[in-house]
Amino acid sequence: MTRRKGLLTRIGDAMEAAKEKAQEVGTSLAKKAEGVAADAKREVGKATDVVARKARAAKRTVTRRARAAETDAKKALGKAKRAVARKVKTAAAGAEKAAGRVKRAAGTGGGAARKAPRKTATGAGAALERGVAKVKRAAKKAGATVRKAAAAATKPPAKKTAKKTAKKATRKTARKTPAKTAKHTG
Repeated sequence: MTRRKGLLTRIGDAMEAAKEKAQEVGTSLAKKAEGVAADAKREVGKATDVVARKARAAKRTVTRRARAAETDAKKALGKAKRAVARKVKTAAAGAEKAAGRVKRAAGTGGGAARKAPRKTATGAGAALERGVAKVKRAAKKAGATVRKAAAAATKPPAKKTAKKTAKKATRKTARKTPAKTAKHTG
């Protein structure tokens, strides 16, 4: 019996030792898991801060670029309006000049009126009609240019910058307007 008791005691002691060892290992694993979890949490926090910082920077950049595009569009609109006003003024001056010619040709005492009254009056009338037509065309084109510039100012262009679009619009209107020919009419 003593032999049996000694064997049972040894088995019990071994079980106690194993239990204590298991508790130590469990505690160690729990501590390691806590450390790993804390590290992971810290890394997530750092990554979140980096992402938030980059998002704020991107937002500032977009806002800055939008303001710059809006300013460029406003400048382009102002330039277009001034160019249109200039061209309309030039066309009106041409029409006024033609009207003066008609008046002088239709008048009684001028040498041109005595030599060929019908032909001169008809030519002057045609010049007046051409001048009026040019003014109408210039005004129509001016309205279209102003509408285009206003549309460009309200929405940013898809691929081109607002500055390039405004330059292009100004160049097109400068090429197509009859302001240059209005001076030489007559």
